[in-house]
Amino acid sequence: MIDLHSHILAGIDDGARSIDDSIALISQSVDSGVNKIIATPHLNIGSFDNDLAGIEDVFHHLFNKIIELNITVELAFAAEVRICPEIILLAKNKQLPFLGKHKGQNLLLLEFPDSHIPPGSEKLVAWLFEHNICPIIAHPERNRDLWEHPNLIDDFIKQGCLLQITAASLLGGFGEKSQKLGWHYINLGLVHVVASDMHNLKRRPNRMLEAYKAITEKFDINKANKLCIDNPNSIFISNAFIKSFKEIL
Repeated sequence: MIDLHSHILAGIDDGARSIDDSIALISQSVDSGVNKIIATPHLNIGSFDNDLAGIEDVFHHLFNKIIELNITVELAFAAEVRICPEIILLAKNKQLPFLGKHKGQNLLLLEFPDSHIPPGSEKLVAWLFEHNICPIIAHPERNRDLWEHPNLIDDFIKQGCLLQITAASLLGGFGEKSQKLGWHYINLGLVHVVASDMHNLKRRPNRMLEAYKAITEKFDINKANKLCIDNPNSIFISNAFIKSFKEIL
């Protein structure tokens, strides 16, 4: 499986606290059948003020440790970017770390606050598309506005946005409302990717294998492969920052 959303870079957001935490999350993921991971630390102005250079520096430190420990996994990096007006300046300055490409457009992992959909989001998304950036909306099933009004996502889908659902949501890890909405969006065929959004081993580990099995049971193995392997892999291989253990073999 391929995991496009993870917080495995140490010390730069609310995910892994240390390099040991990073290695533990990666090892747990590999043991559960994940062989490709994109690190997507928060880029949230005022809370997690990460930038492209800083993310890359921490990523390379982690990758060197992976090589040292002989862990066979492919890694890449991007960011989970909180929606805000500053995205426009970041885009103009070429400071947005993209997940990869989708239909020739740069793919941005875009996060709404859990509490609501900010006013003007549709206009900002329209600006992104005008500048060859396609948002993939992170964990919409955990948004309270969407709990009450699931169809609010329709305007973003019509613009061309993709959806990424959290594996743990499908298993009840974020409560009944998120679980119900996640399955609802999958049932409607709106979801492009299922990813872990892993932060730590104790409360938020990688649960993609469980989600893969659950999707297979509710639908079939073809649906599970599409959401957990095929679609994510097409994005992963277009990422500009891939590093692979195979490079040194």
